[in-house]
Amino acid sequence: MSETTLPPIPIADVQRSVTAELDRLAPVIEPLAELFAAEGHELALVGGPVRDAMLGRAQHDLDFTTSARPEATERILKRWVGSERRGATWDMGRAFGTIGCRKGEWQVEVTTYRSEVYDPDSRKPEVDFGDTLAGDLGRRDFTVNAMAVRLAGPHGVERSVVDLYGGVVDLATRTLRTPGRPEDSFGDDPLRMMRAARFAAQLGFTPAEDVVAAMTEMADRIEIISAERVRDELTKLICAPYPRLGLTLLVDTGLADRVLPELPALRLERDEHHRHKDVYEHSLTVLEQAIEQEDRLPGGGPDFISRFAALMHDVGKPRTRRFLEDGTVTFHHHDVVGAKLVRKRMKALRFSGEETDAVARLVELHLRFHGYGTGEWTDSAVRRYVRDAGDQLERLHILTRADCTTRNRRKAERLARTYDALEARIERLAGEEELAAMRPALDGNQIMSILGLAPGREVGEAYRYLLEMRIDEGPLSEEEATARLRVWWDARA
Repeated sequence: MSETTLPPIPIADVQRSVTAELDRLAPVIEPLAELFAAEGHELALVGGPVRDAMLGRAQHDLDFTTSARPEATERILKRWVGSERRGATWDMGRAFGTIGCRKGEWQVEVTTYRSEVYDPDSRKPEVDFGDTLAGDLGRRDFTVNAMAVRLAGPHGVERSVVDLYGGVVDLATRTLRTPGRPEDSFGDDPLRMMRAARFAAQLGFTPAEDVVAAMTEMADRIEIISAERVRDELTKLICAPYPRLGLTLLVDTGLADRVLPELPALRLERDEHHRHKDVYEHSLTVLEQAIEQEDRLPGGGPDFISRFAALMHDVGKPRTRRFLEDGTVTFHHHDVVGAKLVRKRMKALRFSGEETDAVARLVELHLRFHGYGTGEWTDSAVRRYVRDAGDQLERLHILTRADCTTRNRRKAERLARTYDALEARIERLAGEEELAAMRPALDGNQIMSILGLAPGREVGEAYRYLLEMRIDEGPLSEEEATARLRVWWDARA
């Protein structure tokens, strides 16, 4: 992983890629082009699929634009889908001119040429259908998304690239520009500023100077965008191949101050003796090192939870930084404070409770390993580590290892060996004791039967007592657990 600019793409490679991808798409685009042309309508493959074709990235979700009105589009698509067993059409986007369909492995959305007017206080446009492909392309966010391949035109079926704004050159030079003035584009739809950061992260593109300037000047416009929309763009950015590029753009333009203020807050002023790390750069490096370990996870990557936890693991440091009389710096309890800040931010961005709990738990536990020393933990301490991590244990392994960014090679190797030893110990105990399903020898029903209790608080207290005993001492037989439970219960009376 690196934040260095990626090399330009030779134009010849772009041309070869788009030709090869259009050949692959021929079974879809050619029949559709013929059907639209037969009724006198224009049809063009547009936007992301064209961009990705030029980058050599295969797609099965295809976007088209057309001169046909939605009712004509729906009729044509139903004819194309026919009696396909895995086919269907839908019209949820009819108000915006979009009709969709699925045929086999292909998903297609066809949108009538549009010409939109935006309310300054909303990103939702007043949709008006347009009459030309040129007009439709001019309203799009970036030049690399404002290219089309005309498939059906005034002279029947064809296959020609339409690039009115220099998108091919921008794609080859990995540059993000807007078709018109970026101030107009971002004023119409402020979410496009988040999309600029996301495309930087996904494609490794660099925004043009006027795009960066407009994002900086208009950053406060992002506040009219719903939390859900911001969340979705942020998630895509973090799960992209080059998240550092996108996050750096958000921070440098001031957008992060509005959507993820905990991140720029990590740019702490360093003391004159430089006795603590640059926490912001450290966090970006931890994120990249966590990404390098995603192959440890059952589903591989990209994994939003482990990445976001890596990015946010130190967000409690600005609140907890203290300078001691000897000039040293401390961040006591930044793990606990950070977990609370993470919960607050993720709630504001409307993340699910499950995602929020997972990230907050990882942030709260990210320092726990450092109490392991050189292996002084008892088996009960290891069990507690596993119990507290729960289903996030593998992600905690990743975060803890990624959190080592020291340039001292000996120290880094020592920490790696120590964590190797802890993981081996966890694996040994897991084989002996079924750590993944750590529970007492007696369940709630057995506890009620032994103690003569009805369901209630006391059953829970008894269960927790047995669980703590299980963690401290390892597995017990039902007979031993029953005897210990009776002694505990009699002592409470």
